[in-house]
Amino acid sequence: MFLMCLKAFLVGGAICVIGQLLIDITKMTPARILVTFVCAGVVLGGLGVYDELVDFAGAGATIPLTGFGNALAKGVKEAVREQGFMGVLTGALTAMAGGVTVAVLCGLITALVTKPKDK
Repeated sequence: MFLMCLKAFLVGGAICVIGQLLIDITKMTPARILVTFVCAGVVLGGLGVYDELVDFAGAGATIPLTGFGNALAKGVKEAVREQGFMGVLTGALTAMAGGVTVAVLCGLITALVTKPKDK
């Protein structure tokens, strides 16, 4: 159990360090870093490399944005296998519908409960 948590911490921390280095060294905006991490997850997931990292680190690899990209790629691969070309269009939406729904509902609840302030 301890070793599993340590692996997750080290891999998740390494991904965060990469993000911080991108902010400090390249002066990339957070939005571009977000897109870069999701695209990197899609590419690594499509190549099958990211699954090995998930097997090694568990939540340390699935929770960061690269894990979201990997889940998108995995959904598309499965949908293409089952539905053919139409899977390219529907696979990512089907695979991530639950996660996106939870994020939207949490944002809605937060907007309704909190009181916005002007800056």
